[in-house]
Amino acid sequence: MHQPRLQRGSGTATHPTGRAALATSLLAATALVALSGAARADGAEEGRAGPALATHSPGMLEPRLPSYADPARHGYPGSGLGGFDLPYEPVATAGEPLLGMSSELEETSYDIPGQIVVDARDDLDDGALAALANDFSLRLIPTALASETRIQIATINGPVSATLARLARDPRVEAAEPLAWVRASFVANDPLLKEQWHMARVGAERAWDFSTGRGVTVAVVDTGIACETHGPFVKAPDLASTECVEGWNFVTKTNHANDDQGHGTHVAGTIAQSTNNGIGAVGLAFHARLMPVKVLNESGWGTTADVADGIRWAAENGAHVINLSLGGPRNSKVLQNAIDYAIQRGAVVVAAAGNTGGRVQFPGASDGVIGVSASDPNDKIARFSSRGQGVDVAAPGVNVTQQTICNRGRGDCEAPYPAYNGTSMAAPHVAGAAALLVGLGVSDPRAVEDAIRAGARVVDDSESGKLLYGAGILDAASSVARVTQSHIVVRMLALLLLAGWVARRARKKDANATTPWQASFLLPALAAGPGLFFFAPWILPRVDLAVDVLARPIADLDLLIGASVHRWLPLANALIPLGLTTLFFGVKKLRPAIAGIAVGTAAYLTSVVVLGEVAGPLGRVALVVWCAVNAAACLWIARTNLSASR
Repeated sequence: MHQPRLQRGSGTATHPTGRAALATSLLAATALVALSGAARADGAEEGRAGPALATHSPGMLEPRLPSYADPARHGYPGSGLGGFDLPYEPVATAGEPLLGMSSELEETSYDIPGQIVVDARDDLDDGALAALANDFSLRLIPTALASETRIQIATINGPVSATLARLARDPRVEAAEPLAWVRASFVANDPLLKEQWHMARVGAERAWDFSTGRGVTVAVVDTGIACETHGPFVKAPDLASTECVEGWNFVTKTNHANDDQGHGTHVAGTIAQSTNNGIGAVGLAFHARLMPVKVLNESGWGTTADVADGIRWAAENGAHVINLSLGGPRNSKVLQNAIDYAIQRGAVVVAAAGNTGGRVQFPGASDGVIGVSASDPNDKIARFSSRGQGVDVAAPGVNVTQQTICNRGRGDCEAPYPAYNGTSMAAPHVAGAAALLVGLGVSDPRAVEDAIRAGARVVDDSESGKLLYGAGILDAASSVARVTQSHIVVRMLALLLLAGWVARRARKKDANATTPWQASFLLPALAAGPGLFFFAPWILPRVDLAVDVLARPIADLDLLIGASVHRWLPLANALIPLGLTTLFFGVKKLRPAIAGIAVGTAAYLTSVVVLGEVAGPLGRVALVVWCAVNAAACLWIARTNLSASR
């Protein structure tokens, strides 16, 4: 977010039993695995990204690609975890192989250190297997079908390669090889994905493991979007499964914001093109909702007054992210006031820097806006991209492939997928990344920008480089991984500390108080705090709704309905554990579970205050007071349930 232009430069418990110590150790270890895994999700790696990129160490500032392709760096279980002759988008409106594919991985990338698979001869009995284990100093663990296959998992305390070589020569062994991890990978089946170098460059596929933008509404203030079939206008085929909410047409003064120019539909596709539908291209936040706001006519022109009205209308009607792929040289006060209004209402505003090759245009250079310059496939600033004060981050803006319209959006024709150039094409990549972050519960506009800037890949850290790239080139995968990491670590640590504190208070009140260090407490506590399957992004993609639901804390489930609902934190308060206590206090077996939900909720509320990522509808002070009061009430409820021994 821009600062004013003259100031701008380029937030121990002691446990009485061994079981308590074990539970604490397990929770702490889980938090550390998540920390190491997410921290490594944005490290350096070897990547094929054209001649300008080479291999660099994580600490270097030269161009580098993120480590999507190396699971050994992700904290997986067991890993410890020029010129272009392409059409420019209208001036008035301002591939490479996919990362992470198996062909880019070393064979040993997923190997589990110290463990191998031994396929013994089928006629070996248990005694012969024991002798084999003794001869090679192996600790064998049978697989599920070992009685039929004689396949065993073996742990080695020494060089794996040497042991494998010896086993290969032993007549009792049919095969011996390293034990390796596999993971579920979501690869969209859209045929043009291979041409969308820009999606690979911002880490789209890895980002989808963490978020797909569910519950987030992105307004595209532009020429409209081919979102509906109305009158002569038809819905774009590759937006068929994308949800569009009602918009507004400031040109015709109706609620039908149909695209008669094509620019807006192309922009919208980068944000939320229907994905994994077997046709066309993909969008970065493909589960987000699109809000068409038409402020530009069929020639791609509009006024600052109409754009200002469009921004206000979008903010008032539930937009969480507003994309402005348009601009001009006028620093309009009316436009700035509209931006301020939208940000005050919690909307993230993203705008194109402009295509002049000179200073940043407005609203790209307006205060509070995330200004986006354009980069090419070699991570060089595009020759047409505006630059200077006002650039916060760069994103791909050359040869960007998405669907647009034909015949000015009217009639039955085959909608094309042109490759456009422009900062108008760069900005929606950032808007899509913002939607992914909002979908994770980061609703404060400043926190969203901070996450985008923190995850950006630095290509030129000099002062002149910052005028071109801002914080760097957008890396959506790194941004969502960092946010997920911080959520897990803070909530797990808060859960451990608060559970220990509640346990002591409960024992002080009743010496026979129930211990919280048991599954009946811990599982509900995890569900309410970090999420029962908080580790999902490192094992299963959250593209699947069921996985996404299980990976979210209870308090984040309202995000699936809408980020506007989540701003009020309706599921993060003391009313739920209080209601459960009122209804089920008489059932002694349920008290630890109710206490777990209460402590987990308190841990979640603690993370809201510590992380400072949520935009409360009544302001920061009111949000902190709300969290503090409800967390205290939750802890009291938990203590009451644990200390009641009868």
